[in-house]
Amino acid sequence: MTSLGTASVAALRQYVRAAESAGEDTDALFKLAGLNPEILATDDGRIPGEQLQKFIHLLCEQTGNPVLGLETGDFVQPGSYSVLGYITMSCATLGEAVARIAPFEKLVGDMGTTSLAINGDEITLTWTCHFTDPVVRPHLVDNVFSSWVNYARWLADNRTASPSRVCLRRPSPGQALEQAYQERWRCPVLFGADEDSVTLKKDLLETRLRQPDPLLRKTLEAHALTQLAALDTDSDLISRVKHSIQQQLMHGITRQDMVAEDLRMTSRTLQRKLSQDGVSYQKLLDEVRLKMAEDYLLNSELAIPDIALRLGYSETTSFHRKFKAVKGKTPGEFRASRD
Repeated sequence: MTSLGTASVAALRQYVRAAESAGEDTDALFKLAGLNPEILATDDGRIPGEQLQKFIHLLCEQTGNPVLGLETGDFVQPGSYSVLGYITMSCATLGEAVARIAPFEKLVGDMGTTSLAINGDEITLTWTCHFTDPVVRPHLVDNVFSSWVNYARWLADNRTASPSRVCLRRPSPGQALEQAYQERWRCPVLFGADEDSVTLKKDLLETRLRQPDPLLRKTLEAHALTQLAALDTDSDLISRVKHSIQQQLMHGITRQDMVAEDLRMTSRTLQRKLSQDGVSYQKLLDEVRLKMAEDYLLNSELAIPDIALRLGYSETTSFHRKFKAVKGKTPGEFRASRD
């Protein structure tokens, strides 16, 4: 079976906000999708694409809403796009922001890819969905386009800005529901099309954005490139192991056998496969621990002994020693640097 890659927790969070707003039982959704709700507390966490697809499928079944994807787009925020959202916020024009989608969208997840074509005075963004579930695909496309439109309006501080047209491969949801698309997007919407695309007038892309900051944008893009490089160097197995370690660490557990069991293999097989990828379980554990430690220190008020316990250290001194060896600062000094 082809892997669906990974998705950022930021992408999952948008669906969770929509579900909670609709009064849905999100705890049940997390359990059935094999996800730990505590993953939402991480800023840069990632989950397997298969789990996001499962979560959306379950949400579709639970709500029975034929325009679920369209409505979840109402819950988009800058953070929904991970660091890409903050890059676009610092752009000078809408066109500059649009140009950042394709290079950095992998940071949001591997759900699909964007291509751009220019034809006369129009620009068309075509999105190719990578998810395979026939129930999920149309809702995911609806979500992506609805999120784009809502987010662009927010960036440009223009609630009436609209595409020239939207083409959707999905069949019509019926005449009554077609009106919901047209009311939201304020443009013609073609169902049963050959591709999923959004077309814009070139002059719309010249719209000035509210908070341009070229220096910040360059800094954020450098950070984004580093994140992309890390994603590119991780094999699918390494991504899955890191995710499983992260889930276990939320309960203070660091056992390799439990990670192996989660991935449906023996510890010996896991060790052999990681060795083939040139890494060890301990190396991945150290990397995930460090990333979670930084997140806890910068974004929570947890006491340092509590953080050490959560990360599976038997003694706080071991945490101090390991953290300082890598970062050159004690956990306390690192936390103080956020102020």
